[in-house]
Amino acid sequence: MARASVRASGIPRSTVLSSRFSHREEKIISGRSRNLVEIFSGVLLRELASQGCGVQGMSTGIALFSPASELPYHRHDVSEALTVLSAEALVRVEGRTYQMGLLDCLHVPAGVAHSVINPSGKKKLMIHSAFGAVRPRRDFAKDSFASVERIGDLPDGEDPEHIVRIAQATRYELAQGTSFCDLFTGRLGSVGICGGYGEFQPASSLPCHIHDYDESISIIKGTATCRVMGARYQLSGYDTAMVPSGRPHRFLNESRDVMAMIWVYAGSEPHRSTVDARFCNGEWEWRGRG
Repeated sequence: MARASVRASGIPRSTVLSSRFSHREEKIISGRSRNLVEIFSGVLLRELASQGCGVQGMSTGIALFSPASELPYHRHDVSEALTVLSAEALVRVEGRTYQMGLLDCLHVPAGVAHSVINPSGKKKLMIHSAFGAVRPRRDFAKDSFASVERIGDLPDGEDPEHIVRIAQATRYELAQGTSFCDLFTGRLGSVGICGGYGEFQPASSLPCHIHDYDESISIIKGTATCRVMGARYQLSGYDTAMVPSGRPHRFLNESRDVMAMIWVYAGSEPHRSTVDARFCNGEWEWRGRG
């Protein structure tokens, strides 16, 4: 998955990189921001990686559903991936109804009508959404579909949607003490975006690395340390880092508790190129692409 490490130049960091290069810089978006957009009655959207922070090729956000609220049938012009962050959701895709639990993920292709319901009359529902465009369209559609109850089942092979249930997801280790799984990728039907769930045990981390596309990383459990070219950030409570393509970064769990994230790339398949940790720490000056 990873290419050969970039050879270190050995040049000390003596100047501010942004004063010498025109590269886009990372942005940190608060997961507790009150800057919410109402997309339908009882449904609010907190934008994460969005046009406002300069992301390219995708966008992410958190949809907040009041008890018993519903976002009715609609279509997008790009891929969308929906991951449940709290409570349970009922999702209908052209009449097929699925029940989704914590961290279950549904990918809906462009042009496929779907709706989301919060079935609880008491609890709020939170859903992480990822789109394959910075400004996706949302066109509401008439509910004229024959009803099919799928509830705990998966889509049939001919259905355009795809579901990954977290309990059955294939796990892999990118570094000691970590556990990852892909929730939506090109091989699972998404176009222009991929993403998944990552869990870090205390004292674990990924090596310093870069991507060929922008990344959105939302911390959904615990506290993460984010290192980007000498900068250091503490993220928790759905805080999100938008890291532009070609910018060395890494995430570490320096706490005593488990840390977990939802990551999204503006590319159809995951890919990471490792580089020397001193580029993330700011000890060496990065002269790579970005």
